[in-house]
Amino acid sequence: MHATPRWPDLPGIAFGGDYTPEQWPRDVWDEDVALMREAGVNLVSIGIFAWGLIEVREGEFDFTWLDEVIALLHANGIRVDLGTPTASPPAWFFANHPDARAVTRDGVPLGFGARGMASHSAPAYREASVRIATALAARYGDHPAVVLWHVHNEYGVPVGEDFSPHAVREWRRWLERRYGTLDALNAAWGTAFWGQHYGEWDHIGAPATAPSTINPAQLLDFARFTDDQLRACFIAERDAIRAHSDRPITTNFMANQHGGCDLWKWAAEVDVVSDDHYLWAADEDAEIGLAIAADLTRSVGRGAPWILMEHSTSAVNWQPRNIAKRAGEMARNSFSHLGRGADGILFFQWRASRSGAEKFHSAMIPHAGTSSRVFREVTALGGDLGRLGEVRGSRVVADVAILWDFESFWAQGLEWRPSEDLDHSERVRAYYERLWRDGITVDFALPSHDLSPYRLVIAPAQYLLSAADAANLTAYVASGGVLVTSFFSAVVDENDAVHPGGFGAPLEPALGVRVEEHLPLRHSQAGEIVLDGAALAVDVWQEDLVVTSAEVRAAYTAGPAAGGAAVTRNVHGDGVGWYVSTRPDAAGLAAILASVYRDAGLRPAGLPAGVEAITRRGADADYRVVINHSGERVSLEMSGTDLLAQADLEGVLTVEAGAVAVVRTSHPQQEQQ
Repeated sequence: MHATPRWPDLPGIAFGGDYTPEQWPRDVWDEDVALMREAGVNLVSIGIFAWGLIEVREGEFDFTWLDEVIALLHANGIRVDLGTPTASPPAWFFANHPDARAVTRDGVPLGFGARGMASHSAPAYREASVRIATALAARYGDHPAVVLWHVHNEYGVPVGEDFSPHAVREWRRWLERRYGTLDALNAAWGTAFWGQHYGEWDHIGAPATAPSTINPAQLLDFARFTDDQLRACFIAERDAIRAHSDRPITTNFMANQHGGCDLWKWAAEVDVVSDDHYLWAADEDAEIGLAIAADLTRSVGRGAPWILMEHSTSAVNWQPRNIAKRAGEMARNSFSHLGRGADGILFFQWRASRSGAEKFHSAMIPHAGTSSRVFREVTALGGDLGRLGEVRGSRVVADVAILWDFESFWAQGLEWRPSEDLDHSERVRAYYERLWRDGITVDFALPSHDLSPYRLVIAPAQYLLSAADAANLTAYVASGGVLVTSFFSAVVDENDAVHPGGFGAPLEPALGVRVEEHLPLRHSQAGEIVLDGAALAVDVWQEDLVVTSAEVRAAYTAGPAAGGAAVTRNVHGDGVGWYVSTRPDAAGLAAILASVYRDAGLRPAGLPAGVEAITRRGADADYRVVINHSGERVSLEMSGTDLLAQADLEGVLTVEAGAVAVVRTSHPQQEQQ
């Protein structure tokens, strides 16, 4: 990690949201802070999109209104997360530096009038970003109200890749640093194919629109380059702030909602991890996608408490159908994040905007005002979180890890794969959802990590796997771990080149199989496997497996691989490697994982349908966060103290339909004493 995670100077759980006083008359500010106190708000993010109102002309700053806002918040006991507004440069910047506009793959320069950063490689943008970050930090770096710095906003959204001349210049420099010589680059990219050999660095362009599909190794490197350039922008601002302030610095991620940034690398550069998450309205089980994002955010921060920097009180405004949250849903969302390690629950935004592109986005104070259901629920949530200060700092401990490798996902998502139905997000969701429904808490990890703390590791979509990472997974199995690998994994190395020995070759010692041929199915074509005498439906994909040392646990009875092995189990050293060469339906995945659980010494929690329960471990007690997503009252065997109801339990916790509970319980070892 860049630094030991540091928490902002805040009492209890952070609660609040983005605050944009610049959109409102001065008299509204006084009303705002009074309502914030009523709602229990203790932290607001300000200044995130206010560049043009702070640096009014290039090099000319006016801090008058910002001074007044920060003083007003401070006088009312509300802490400030101060943003650098570099996600959206002002009109004067683009007028003065037209060459700093980002350029699309088709060569179209992006203009002013929406949110979005300039070219991440343009010197003028880098200089302007550092200038305003420095000015803000010099003025407010030791202000007692400012407890956190918020650099930029959602890097890579909406501008990630840039094909401008500035980006092409930096791309070539990046490649020279990565490969050293053109011979090394040509070898890594396999440029002998299609006559793509390079003899001069200046002949290498960005992978813009071309007559046919572009070299996949080049595209993969361009994704790495883009991520590095965005992160370099963050680091430049972070270091400018650090020269004037010792307060923690963060930037808001978009875990499981934007895959263009490698959050494992980004988390190493921030003092505290933060994330924005918005329910996908089309997902009827959106709470599962929420849980994935929360677990991923905690995981990239290596388990440290983190901040939910943004979520919504009700509907958003940018999806095809923006579904309003129903009564209690906002609280359930908030407590799911809390249960999965968040020590801060914030929203976008405090007061709904009357103008602009986000005027239909919900807020803590909606257009309906303070008499609304939403504001009543916001105030109730603030009161509940105010009773949970003792939970802060406790951590989630998981026995299972799912591999989440951004570079592998980037590579799998490139063009000309064996089937358009190959979807890494779908496979991760499928395996995660099964564990979620079984009440088993999950961390995410990279294949290079120390996996020894986990009883079970699942690789749902590890298309790209280096030889070194394959060796790490193999060693994990040999030392007693249980590994489940799904289809289309360990296919290529870090340069998107097929491994010597063929598909899956690096994991053959652990799995006891190799893949002779991929057998994708036609659209709507179904298959079938038989596991322990039960017929299970599969679709999308089959493989022709060569079994070298594994035991065949399920065979294909229909489809192109009929008669062949479908699911295998291999004892390797002290552990077990499972391989699932197809896409089973939900029942099939449950049946397979039931056997896997036995190998790993795991057992489903036996929770009622629609109920999630997550444990956070503190120094002196555990905290069980129970969320009832169902429409029925549920009762669970549980002793301890219900911190929200402020009542002791006598062996049974009852949670009403759609409600939540947070129960302090003794550590298991304390109960045994």
